[in-house]
Amino acid sequence: MTVIEALADACGPDHVWEAGPADTVDGVPVGWVAEPRGADEVASVLRFAAAEGLSVVATGAGTKLDWGLPPTHADILLDVGRLTGVLDYDADAMTATVAAGTPLRALRAYLLREGRRLAVDVGSPAATLGGVLATNEAGPLRHRFGTPRDLVTGVRVALDEGSLEQTVDGYDLARHVCGSYGTLGVITEATVRLQPLPAARAWVVRPVSTPREVQQLTEAMVASPLEPVAIEADLPGGAGGRPAELAALFEGDRATATARAESAAKLLGGGAAVEQLPPAWWGRYPFDADDVALKVWGRPSELFAAVYALRDAAGLPVPVRGSVGLGVAHASLPATVSPERLDGMLTAARTVLIARGGGGCTLLRAPLELRELLTGHDPEPLPPAAARLKLALDPEDRLSPGRAPDLS
Repeated sequence: MTVIEALADACGPDHVWEAGPADTVDGVPVGWVAEPRGADEVASVLRFAAAEGLSVVATGAGTKLDWGLPPTHADILLDVGRLTGVLDYDADAMTATVAAGTPLRALRAYLLREGRRLAVDVGSPAATLGGVLATNEAGPLRHRFGTPRDLVTGVRVALDEGSLEQTVDGYDLARHVCGSYGTLGVITEATVRLQPLPAARAWVVRPVSTPREVQQLTEAMVASPLEPVAIEADLPGGAGGRPAELAALFEGDRATATARAESAAKLLGGGAAVEQLPPAWWGRYPFDADDVALKVWGRPSELFAAVYALRDAAGLPVPVRGSVGLGVAHASLPATVSPERLDGMLTAARTVLIARGGGGCTLLRAPLELRELLTGHDPEPLPPAAARLKLALDPEDRLSPGRAPDLS
């Protein structure tokens, strides 16, 4: 039986094809594409791939296939976009079990009718739940509710040999698959913790001049009793363009949200204003599809120093945006940046953060030809426990091979 025949037997002939020029994973060509309908079909594809020694890379909407490291090779691109829907909703427990290919937009619409939400507001508008979990992608709400890893209570995962598992002895599978970039298994469904939909929201927005000012104002906000749900900063980096801003979100009933935002405006001063809608940049990444994207993280009190280091090493404007209350931000550079300058920026920011108590600056996304000229700036490695789990579950590295930065 040929590969295409076996995949058609698993998924149906209308949902498999030999890959074309457009079927790549971050520039790496793919052999075949399969679109399973359910978890059992996902397992069938993995079972066949294991028997034939073929590698598999899973995808949902494909919004983050160019994040992290490209795979070393990709025989089968497994598209889980047909695994959709809310499989179970428990109003009392405030949880929902959702198929991995479900777009966050669709999940948001479903939960809206129930007066609930999943507190994940990522910057990839078309993302699926599975893709968000696989990359542990988070937005402004992480300040109060944490990342997806903190909101998942259970998962069902198709492992490399084709079994479907919800637990693995000795490991918290749900937490480890979040941020593993598909290297531990293919998520087919997840149970997530929900929150009540807030009755009202209000933002306070203040213009800022420097990263240092952002740090000082953020510390004042965090130390206050106002309990913002999110604190974000936007530092465009250019001269003469739109101003840099610090913004905080408050939620609750109308009176509470407005009162806290008004108190925050008084605390921040400097032209801070209460708004009923977020600033246009809120919850969006500072980079576009063709830009080089960096991730910077460290102690919130020291993040400003890394931003200065990036700008000094770049010698050009560096747009930075992110959750400054938690010390996590993203930066954008043009794709034309030279490898030498990019290497200097990454090294400078990382050196500053390590010297100031820990953190890092990594290359989240870049054109393949640029990435190949750099060494030592890979994304965050798998935590040690997850790396051990990878070696136990997929010792031949068939699932998203090479996308885990460190298997030691």
